[in-house]
Amino acid sequence: MRALVASLLLAIVPATAVAAPSTTATQRVGNLDGVAVVDRLDASELAPGQVHRFWFRAGESAIAQGWYVPVIVVRGAHPGPRLLLTAAIHGDELNGIDVIQQLVAGIDPAKLSGTVIAVPGLNTPGLLHSTREFVTRDDHAADNLNRLMPGDPDGGAAAAYAARLWRNLLRPNTDTTIDLHTQSRGTAYVLYAFASNARARRIAELIGPDVIKLDLGVKGTVENEMVRDGVPAITLELGAPEVFDTAMVKRGVAGIRNVMHEMKMLPGGATLPVTGLYGATFTGNALTQVEAPRAGFARLLVPLGSTVTKGQPIATISDAFGRITDTIAAPRAGVVNTVFTDPRREAGSVVARIVYWSDDPACRDGC
Repeated sequence: MRALVASLLLAIVPATAVAAPSTTATQRVGNLDGVAVVDRLDASELAPGQVHRFWFRAGESAIAQGWYVPVIVVRGAHPGPRLLLTAAIHGDELNGIDVIQQLVAGIDPAKLSGTVIAVPGLNTPGLLHSTREFVTRDDHAADNLNRLMPGDPDGGAAAAYAARLWRNLLRPNTDTTIDLHTQSRGTAYVLYAFASNARARRIAELIGPDVIKLDLGVKGTVENEMVRDGVPAITLELGAPEVFDTAMVKRGVAGIRNVMHEMKMLPGGATLPVTGLYGATFTGNALTQVEAPRAGFARLLVPLGSTVTKGQPIATISDAFGRITDTIAAPRAGVVNTVFTDPRREAGSVVARIVYWSDDPACRDGC
């Protein structure tokens, strides 16, 4: 504990304070179960060659208790870049937590050049309630924390929480960012990366996903707000929600380690994976969603990761007696990157998504 205290610049500030990311120093506000609590973090202040663990205080609940976010900093013995890894900004998307925990456990700080800043669980309320969203508001709606970055300190509870994360933890501590996700409840992804520029595409290729989607992105996501601020970033999707998928996690850990080799954070050179689980990585720039034409029980006719042709049957819908009411065909050729896992489908709900390459010049970088 003395070494930890010596590595921090101590200052007591209100838990609700939000400061600019460029000059903030680490600020300690207490401890929880023997782990230091901070509401600002500057990883460059921490002792090199060590693993540091913190609770980051990201705000307060409606019962005046703190929302605490776990942070692991692996500060290498040698100088180098800063890699930020985040997971579970959607509270039911859990594989990224295991990726971070397994990755960190396998890093020797004495051999690391640079710093890994890992946040295995951004959305504390969502994790507690096993929900994608942040927390219910007075109108009983819910906020998608991954549409609110960089946040608003004067906004509602979710926007202020996002602002504290962004200003006091995430943005000040990164040169490259990988944000880890899964599909939402009732559906599943292949290992799937979103990339919005050339550097992001290279990072994605080094991981060796099944599909890379060139995508200009959505305002308010960790990935796209980092890119807008000059930080190379990708979103990496790993399978289905609500599980630790051993095979998917293993691929995620190996892929991120490969990125770290390329960044010269780990000794040895990177290798470019030539295949994903379903063959060579497919890169697309467009996506189409296939929806259920009516309610019923859906059955897949093609597996996740399949290459399909236009007009190929991909699923059926049956009524409560098992009578097939609809056969759903692929609207175009491409790779199936998303499928339903819950056969109960309402009219208009997702059956599959198909990624493909469009020759439309407007889609060159994603559409």
